[in-house]
Amino acid sequence: MSQGKKSLGLVPKLLIGIIAGILIGMFFPKILVQILVTIASIFSLFLKFVIPFIILSFVIAGIADLSQGAGKLLGITTAIAYGSTITAGMLAYLVSTTIFPTILGSELSSNIGDPGAGMLSSLINIPLEPMFDVTGAIVFAFIMGIGISYVRTSGKGEVLYHAVMEFQVIVRKVLEVIIIPFLPVYIAGTFANIAYSGQVFSILGVLWKVFCTAIPLQLIYLCVMFCIAGAIGKKNPLQLIKNQIPAYLTAVGTQSSAATIPVNVSCAEKNGVSKQIREFVVPLCATIHLAGSITSLTCFAVALLYMNGMDYSFSVYIPFLFILGIAMVAAPGAPGGAVMSALPFLPMIGIAVDGPLASLMIALYLTQDSFGTAANVSGDNAIAVVIDTINKKMHPSKQI
Repeated sequence: MSQGKKSLGLVPKLLIGIIAGILIGMFFPKILVQILVTIASIFSLFLKFVIPFIILSFVIAGIADLSQGAGKLLGITTAIAYGSTITAGMLAYLVSTTIFPTILGSELSSNIGDPGAGMLSSLINIPLEPMFDVTGAIVFAFIMGIGISYVRTSGKGEVLYHAVMEFQVIVRKVLEVIIIPFLPVYIAGTFANIAYSGQVFSILGVLWKVFCTAIPLQLIYLCVMFCIAGAIGKKNPLQLIKNQIPAYLTAVGTQSSAATIPVNVSCAEKNGVSKQIREFVVPLCATIHLAGSITSLTCFAVALLYMNGMDYSFSVYIPFLFILGIAMVAAPGAPGGAVMSALPFLPMIGIAVDGPLASLMIALYLTQDSFGTAANVSGDNAIAVVIDTINKKMHPSKQI
């Protein structure tokens, strides 16, 4: 942002897009609605084309970066971060599947009906197909990421590593210049189509209840994390939570894990975490620990599946959850990275990447992204307290 010039944030733009889309769908002529739907459809094709590259760039780079660290503590930190992310997701799933049928209403799916019924189609169809499928991209990303991480331990693979990092810069630029700026238009097109079909108020009338579930769940999970960290590190959990407030508020304001790292390191210092550990764990977990994000994604996914009478059983959702915990590695490097990481895997739970439900998922997630980010980074400091305690037991006379 240039100096002296204010720019409207992403969340206000998304809200404007939602409102504008609803008004256009309700009051504008059919042809204007269809033009907006066409623009959104073309953008959706482009997004579908870019998704495999998002997977390759961020997952390969994220896994390859794990070769840098402190031996056993790197593995322990990664395991705790992944375990925390999955635990948060499972908690969100259990709470969502328990209370949504009650608070959203048992007749909701029949009232809403088919999400595609009555919607307009695009005026033009562009034959743009992804260069390779999502499954191939994720398998290749894991192979390359693990492979690069392995060869780097022997002092090789630096050329390939830097090539991947430069490729990630390109993909991130595409996200920043094209994907993120056009999201409000994409969302507007989706909501215009939903409004035209007559279902928009049935959907919006219940989604506020999902927000009122996701954000308190994040805060409860954080309290549990700090209580566990306090018990392990023999520290007062209330003091740990109090020390974390500046970083939480910074993350809410910036919507960026990366921008919050300096403040988060300072909070870790107040918590008595050693310099070596706080400067190692906080930046690493800012990349791989996404307990807040997966809580939001799970709540929104279960709500959308329930609202549309789709299967959200344990056997259907849990494989998606475990894959998402891995795929979100390095997601904070991109704006809205967590939901972008989730998109390729939505078909696992029956949601089409280029369909209206995926668009709703993006809109819902991004409107609360700041709270998810704040929960992510706050949990990082609870992990830092635990790792610091483990390190002191492993090395009583010295730090790593």
